[in-house]
Amino acid sequence: MEKERSTMWISAVVLVVVVAGVLFMVFNKKETTDVGEDATVVVNNGTTTDEPKESVQDTTGVKAGASAVSISYANALVKYADRRIQLDKMCQAHPNTVTYKDNTGIMIDNRSSETRTVKIDQTYTIKPYGFKIVVLPDVYLKNKTILVDCDKSQNVATILVQE
Repeated sequence: MEKERSTMWISAVVLVVVVAGVLFMVFNKKETTDVGEDATVVVNNGTTTDEPKESVQDTTGVKAGASAVSISYANALVKYADRRIQLDKMCQAHPNTVTYKDNTGIMIDNRSSETRTVKIDQTYTIKPYGFKIVVLPDVYLKNKTILVDCDKSQNVATILVQE
């Protein structure tokens, strides 16, 4: 009788673990597909990066001669974890004051259900729940401050670009 009880408990625990694993996989897949899986990597000098080839998002705003390379949202979150500016549904930037070196790629992450027009030296269109990777310009022998605009909101973020 005691052996049957322990077998029943073990079976119950295994069942709970299996159900939890299935739920994790279902919700993890759903989360990944809901957040916009594509992006455009804008490289100012026309070279490409070694990112995996996946689907390419909107290339509006890419300068002539520049190349666009795709990267998934999940990969961008990992690669640009410390170089990401998130725009919320009110077009507010988080963080709103940052400092990066010139020629650094940063992730502009639109966490809104609306298409955003973002100005960072030049103007970019970012789809709902999409993002763009933007390479900051060269600054020669000095610092440069870039004010970021989001739709009609001005100066939502300040980027100090250093040599």
